Amino acid sequence: MSAAPGPLAPLGQWLDYISAQHPAKIALGLDRVREVMGRMGLAPPAMTITVGGTNGKGSTCAYLECILRTAGYRTGLYTSPHLLRYNERVRVDGAEAGDAELARDFARVESARGATPLTYFEFGTLAALAAFERLRVEVAILEVGLGGRLDAVNAVDPDCAIVSSVDLDHQAWLGDDREAIAREKAHIFRPGRPALFGDVDPPASLVAHAQAIGAPLQVLGRDFRAVPRGERQWDFEGRCGARRSLPMPALRGPWQLANAATALAALGELAGRLPVSLGEVKRGLTGVRLAGRLQVLPGRPVVVLDVAHNPHAARALAAGLGEMGFHENTIAVFAMLADKDIGAVIDAVSSRVDRWHVATVPGERAASASRVAGLLAERGLGGRTRVFATVRLAWEAALREAGPDDRILVFGSFLTVAEVLEAAR
Repeated sequence: MSAAPGPLAPLGQWLDYISAQHPAKIALGLDRVREVMGRMGLAPPAMTITVGGTNGKGSTCAYLECILRTAGYRTGLYTSPHLLRYNERVRVDGAEAGDAELARDFARVESARGATPLTYFEFGTLAALAAFERLRVEVAILEVGLGGRLDAVNAVDPDCAIVSSVDLDHQAWLGDDREAIAREKAHIFRPGRPALFGDVDPPASLVAHAQAIGAPLQVLGRDFRAVPRGERQWDFEGRCGARRSLPMPALRGPWQLANAATALAALGELAGRLPVSLGEVKRGLTGVRLAGRLQVLPGRPVVVLDVAHNPHAARALAAGLGEMGFHENTIAVFAMLADKDIGAVIDAVSSRVDRWHVATVPGERAASASRVAGLLAERGLGGRTRVFATVRLAWEAALREAGPDDRILVFGSFLTVAEVLEAAR
């Protein structure tokens, strides 16, 4: 095994190194993280909001960060995965961590871990916490990577925990049905501390776990809600009060009201320590940005980027596309990972797509373009499908084919969106 880079080594060397420090890419469990955290003497953030869920957690984190920053708080945001740069995963006051800063924090983790093997995600989580300690953030917003109970983020006790939604994804790790998956995700809740669920249909196992540990659970539609007031405004109503005449969130998609309302419910629970004014909420809602979530690139033809990679997200994507107005044709640039339910994703979106350009994303987890094309052919869509070796080739062909009144839809995974974002730059 190669020696660890020094604290002044390039970030790329550190990323190569940390990816090789555990024999498995995913190895759930908290013992390793807690052990190294103790050796580092790592102090927890002054306040922490943990956000988990199948879909919607990235958007919920973005609303929390933008509103709190608008209110003048020094925020730390840890999310995953990234699209173009690892630096996207660690943000302080809205700014991505620099290469040198990340290398320094990786070096601190490395000096403390000894012989304890850490996964890539565990290494990154500890480095992010080190950055937040070093930069003295007032509130840390931590996005769960996978599940909840055994995810590295769960080594930190949050002041408030959010599960944005629960649906089928990562079944090999979390369970085969919604109740099993919810049980894993609910373990980010803590006794006596606010717990929120950002969907109107809470799984029984999630409710039961919250009750068993004494976590005061709030559920969208029961304890807090988003009430549309025409096309441009909405009201938030919750246990801690109401916020009236709010602007529609800057992030597109009808589901974003649920994510925004969940963020506001959490902030309401923390208002005694993190007060936020109505004006700050309004500015935060309109100032939020998040790549790859029904993101529309400027120019014509219309280009829509979405990281949807499971059936639940694909159904939401289809609904969002339906609200975007008429386009003569929609050409999908589509590539997925092999361990996802590709057929169900196709079924959810196929009514919105006229032609399919399928490709293979990089990496050993990729589904081959031929496999994806075969699933489309099984659904009678073979005559409308073209196969490409790479996402970039599929994207370039779509650009050549699309007329000014057409729409190009890029979706299927973070990797798919990342390749097009890089090419579009």
